[in-house]
Amino acid sequence: MNRKELEELRDRVPCGAVLDMAGFAVDIKESTRRALKYRRGDEIIIVIHDGRGWFDPLSEAKGDVFSLVEHLAGVGFSEGVDRVADLVAYEPKAPLWTSQPKAWSKDLKIDERWRRRRKPWPGSLTWRYLACERFLSDDILELGIRQDWVREGPYGSMWAAHTDDDGGVTGWEERGPAWRGFATGGAKVLFRLGSVEATRACVTEAAIDAMSLAAIERRRSDSLYLSTGGGWAPATAAAIRRLAERPRTLLVAATDNNGQGDVYAGRIAAIAKDADCSFERLRPAGEDWNEDLKAMERQGTEEGEMSLPHARRSRQG
Repeated sequence: MNRKELEELRDRVPCGAVLDMAGFAVDIKESTRRALKYRRGDEIIIVIHDGRGWFDPLSEAKGDVFSLVEHLAGVGFSEGVDRVADLVAYEPKAPLWTSQPKAWSKDLKIDERWRRRRKPWPGSLTWRYLACERFLSDDILELGIRQDWVREGPYGSMWAAHTDDDGGVTGWEERGPAWRGFATGGAKVLFRLGSVEATRACVTEAAIDAMSLAAIERRRSDSLYLSTGGGWAPATAAAIRRLAERPRTLLVAATDNNGQGDVYAGRIAAIAKDADCSFERLRPAGEDWNEDLKAMERQGTEEGEMSLPHARRSRQG
């Protein structure tokens, strides 16, 4: 094939077709419209660029549909092209998304779109979602609202702000009962909950996990609870590095209890080593911190204790 024919073939066969045929399945819970997570056992592939690109979060492997076939099947480029050509008419299973309406105008900047959303309040749909479905305590919700890092999204979803070092909003994680995504046109840096002067920086993979860990630890006054938003953008790595370079910092990798979490923890450990700061790996008992928080709630209910979202109302700082 010449170059033009290869480009046409690349456009006609999405990476999802290769993965579907290879026995991978979409993990809806961990996917967004712009980044589909495929799993096959312990293997993970993230598909991006509308199905035209991919990367392996557990290694440095990435590329287009041709390199994906080479990566999975261990074949050369020529055989990879032939295998892709065989999939021209194949239609992979598409994830069933719950539609999320656009609540913004393309003419509005990120910070203006953020300012136009209301803050949650006790009894609002977003508050009920976070308190009743995610079991987050009142004082944690109040802190996020007081620091202005949590807003109401459409249909009871939550927007959790990612900010730069100056406190400017760069984007936000979007989480709801039937929705998961990130602000269109926004940039992932870090979600930050707690004092920016804290010497203990706990890095999680989701804002809800950062808030869940804060609830479990009764929001330690020496701790800043962070989220990467499930990614590892260059801006995120740079922001973590700047935190690690501060005097007396303890950098805590509080990432998920799975292969991807361990990979991220390794990257955080490498940053700590380069910055010559203290490091700790903090691993949830379940897969993530919100699972642990829910388990504590269930255990407390079974033992007849007051449920954790209402029991942990201590206000600090």
